[in-house]
Parts: sequence; C-alpha cells; structure tokens
Amino acid sequence: MTRLPGTARRGDTAQPGSTPSTSPTPRRRTPVPKPGRGRAPVPEGFPAPAELAPLARRMLADAVRIARWAGELGEVDKRGELLPEDARAAGRALAMTVGAAANAWGQALLVGLVEARDGGATPGWRLHAWEHDDEAVVRGWSALFDAWTLVAPMPPAAMRGVFAVLAGQAVDQAPQLLSFLHLVDGPVADSELLELLRRGLDERRVAAGATPLSPVPHAASAVSAVRGTCREPQIDTPHSPSDVAAVLDWMLDGLAAVGALTRRDEAAELSPLGHWAVRAKLEEICTVAQTAAGHIEQSALELLDACASYSPGPARAEYRAWVAARPVDRAVAELLDAARGDDALLRGLAFEALRVAGGTAEQAVRAAVDEGVLRPYALLWLAEQSDEVGVLPSDVLTAEDAAWLWVDTAAAVLDHGETGLLVGHVEGASAGEPVRLFNRARQSGHPRAASVLTAVAGVHPDPAVARAARRSAFSVHKGGA
Repeated sequence: MTRLPGTARRGDTAQPGSTPSTSPTPRRRTPVPKPGRGRAPVPEGFPAPAELAPLARRMLADAVRIARWAGELGEVDKRGELLPEDARAAGRALAMTVGAAANAWGQALLVGLVEARDGGATPGWRLHAWEHDDEAVVRGWSALFDAWTLVAPMPPAAMRGVFAVLAGQAVDQAPQLLSFLHLVDGPVADSELLELLRRGLDERRVAAGATPLSPVPHAASAVSAVRGTCREPQIDTPHSPSDVAAVLDWMLDGLAAVGALTRRDEAAELSPLGHWAVRAKLEEICTVAQTAAGHIEQSALELLDACASYSPGPARAEYRAWVAARPVDRAVAELLDAARGDDALLRGLAFEALRVAGGTAEQAVRAAVDEGVLRPYALLWLAEQSDEVGVLPSDVLTAEDAAWLWVDTAAAVLDHGETGLLVGHVEGASAGEPVRLFNRARQSGHPRAASVLTAVAGVHPDPAVARAARRSAFSVHKGGA
C-alpha cells in the first residue's frame, strides 16, 4: 500500500525490514519511558548529542520562542494549530510574519515543545528540558526530520494533479536518495539525484501490478467502481522528466527546510544532523531485523496503528506473525472489530491484514457484508478471494457502495494525509463529472460526507468544482441526503 505524503504519523524510528525512511514511521511499541529514563547508548561512530544539539537548537529556535510565548494557551483549532488571532499576536510579539509564526507553531507541535490538550495547548516536557538535555533536543529534531513532508512547501497549483500520485511514490524513494547522499558524504549534483529518483520510479511503475498505487487501501477499486469501468488510476507510461524534476525539487526543499541537507550550486549535501539521522535509521533497522515481529502480543488496533506507516512487505510480515500467534477465528474477529471503528485508514488496513488469513476468514467476512460500514471492503475482499477470473470492482460494488467507499477513503486522506491530496481523489473518481460524484457522496449516508465535501471545497483549485462540493456539503447539513 502506497503511503500518503505527510500521513505517517508517529514515532521517530524506522520500520522493520525497509530502508531508512524520511516520513514518520512507527517502531516497535514498548512502554514509553519517562523523560530522561531508558536512554539507549550512543552507537559507535555516531556524533554525541552534545555535538548535534546546538545545531538542532538553532534549527528550532523560532519553535522554542513561540512555545515559550504561548505558555498555557486556552484555545487552538481541532488540529492543534494556532487560531488566526493568536498567530497574529505571536507575529507581533516575536517580530515574525503571521505565516512564520504558524510554521514555527507547527514545528513546536511536531517536536513536542507544546502539546494540544482539552481544546487548548500547554508546554510539553521537551520545552522544559530544552536547555539542559541534549538528547531530548536531538530526538525532538528527529521527529521534525521524520515529518519533513509536513514541512515541505505546497507544490504550485498547476502541479497538484501530478503530485496527487507522483509525490506519494517519490516519497517512498527518499530513503534511497538519503542513503546515497550519506554514502557519498559530499555534494551530489541535482542531475545525479534526478536520475536515481527516475530509475526508482520506473522500477515502481513496472512493478505496479504487484503494488497498488492508490493512496489508501482499495481507493483504486473504489474509483474504478464509481466510474463504472475497469480502469484504475495507475501510471503505465514513463513519468514526464519535468514532473520528476519538480517533485525532486519539492523533496529537496522539504528536507532542507528541516535542516537535513543543504542546497547550493545545483547540488545537495547532507548536514551533520542529516548524516546522524540516516545512520540512526540504519542502526535501528539492523537491530529490528534481528528480532522477532514486534506486535504479536498487542491488540488488533495497536497492530494496525503500528503498521499504518510500514511499507507493504514489512506490514504483511507483521500481519502474518500476528495472525499466526492466536486462533484464526479470534484473530479475524479482532480485525473486523477494529474495522468497525471511526478511523477509515485503520478500516482499510484491517482488510489488508485479513488477506493473510485467506479462506479461513471467508465466513466471517461474508457475514460482514450485512454491516454498512464494512460492506464495500468485505465485497472487494471476497472478490479477491474468489477463483473467478476477470471480476471487476464495478461488478462487485453498486454505485452506492462505491460512493460510500470513496467518502471513506477521502476521510482517511483528510485525517492522515495532506488535504491537497483530495484534489487528486476527486479527479481520479469523477471522470470529468464532479457534480455527479458529489451527489452520490452526499446521498451515500456516510457520516463523514459533509466534512469530506467541505474539505474538497476548501482545497480544489477550480472554483466551479469547489462551489459544487460546497453545495453538496450544505445539502447534507440540511438533510438533503
């Protein structure tokens, strides 16, 4: 399953069995040590935290300033971000632009200098430890490094349709680029990095039959069914060189924005912090690779949450180990129960995990067809398990089922990705008829239909499409569904 740019979510370590990743990736979940306790020794050859902490402090100076300015903040928005009036007040008090204040606050949230709580925000423990705990500072910067896609500048409006698909694939290639920069240990020409990225994307395109390119599970199938065709949004032709170059530029700017590398004279070079981060990821991968699966004793929800940012291979390995460690009927029941929750991304992942159970899960999945929240996923799962050749998603899902699934996958994008990806989600499913898609979405009965349509209205660059989405969202609120 291709991961959403900016969707990965927690943790500051790497996933098992993969190359080091620049997007936030999960780790083996163990009880979180209290600040200052349970520290791991510095691996041999790594710079000590005392050498790196001053660099991280300079990088995050504005985030620290705004965290100290805010103190106990009574109200933030639902994502934990500053309200507009507070962003303006912070800008005046700290001699920043409003945009710079909002960016600094976002970094403070990512690093743990502030914590959203009870509708407001409070200083995080890392802020209290900032001046005297070098390791806390470096680990805080590592969280920012892992979340570089959240800090990367938004692409130009003309590129956003390309970014909806291409950027997600390119982000998966970032570990290879970073590892190459680490091995070279010096400036690398942008043209050389461009060729490395292009080769990686071409290899991915050739293997597209084995690896879905949709941003969330079953999104491609949902799109196909809404269209009523067998075409899925996969790229069968080589990427345009200009598009690949634009995406590389976006990636390098994002990594430079978090202090992982520097750019000059059409070349890029890892910073000391960037070298440390890549080596730390490699060290963690080697450690994890020598251990058993890390989640077999956890609940289904914890398993899915931990694997949400894993690449497909390591995730399947964890699913197999987890299912094998308990009676199959109990494993299937736990996964289906997790799929009934409010998190659309975890619902899709639950059915990904059910694939490893195979035919033993069929009876329980068939029974789940009667549950509205599970029905589209269950129907697609059963179709995949059948021996019938040439079954299309549009043969399996009704237009109503497909519309419900489109809203559900859009909700996953809204909750775990960048809202700009909704533009591609609309364009991929509407086949040039967005009004028809929005009408189906508002009539789907999905509880998130209004919020998804409102979000689409807020980000779509075409004013006519945005107005159509807004009208449909308003219709849902007025009971039009």
